[in-house]
Amino acid sequence: MKQTTLYMKFILALLVTTMTINASSQNKGKALLDEVSKKVKSYETISIDFKYTLENTSENIKQETRGDVVLQGEKYKLNILGITRLFDGQKTYSISPEDEEVTISSESDDEEDAITPSKMLSFYEDGYTYALDIQQNIKGRKIQYVKLIPIDSNSELKSLLLGVDTQTKHIYNLIQIGKNGSKTTLTVNSFKTNQPISKTLFTFDSNKYQDYYINKLD
Repeated sequence: MKQTTLYMKFILALLVTTMTINASSQNKGKALLDEVSKKVKSYETISIDFKYTLENTSENIKQETRGDVVLQGEKYKLNILGITRLFDGQKTYSISPEDEEVTISSESDDEEDAITPSKMLSFYEDGYTYALDIQQNIKGRKIQYVKLIPIDSNSELKSLLLGVDTQTKHIYNLIQIGKNGSKTTLTVNSFKTNQPISKTLFTFDSNKYQDYYINKLD
């Protein structure tokens, strides 16, 4: 459970230099991301199916997994690696059927900089400089990439590439380059908005887990 939880946190922390950026390019990149943010915040709910890939050629590592997440404001329900991660607005519940364990924790200030599911579509609003990068035609869709450089020189990230569908203004993928040579890619396979959801989707029902070990971190 501990190893899987760390892997999940790594995914959620994407997910989240010395290059000089042209001011005009930076402004255009920021303007495009502002459009994305405005579009995302206009939706009541968002449902995403995604593919996550981790590559490190020096270590001969390539891992792929799929997951899905439903978001409503700050609340979310994430399914990945056989674990369900639920945030009801106050507490986070990590449910592992394999280990028959539920880990309960509260959001803390230490997590404010983490790229959690509720921040996955808006994390870039602070802490980065921007520049337009390449544009690609992917399956008939024009994807404009924006390169993000962390302002914090101590960041473990070297850079990120955020791919935006120029027509829908939805995020297509996120490519993260680490200073250790690793490359992680989050690709959105399905992006649905304002879908009807259960009123209890983000509610943890303890009655369903009476035989589970409850690990309260607070």
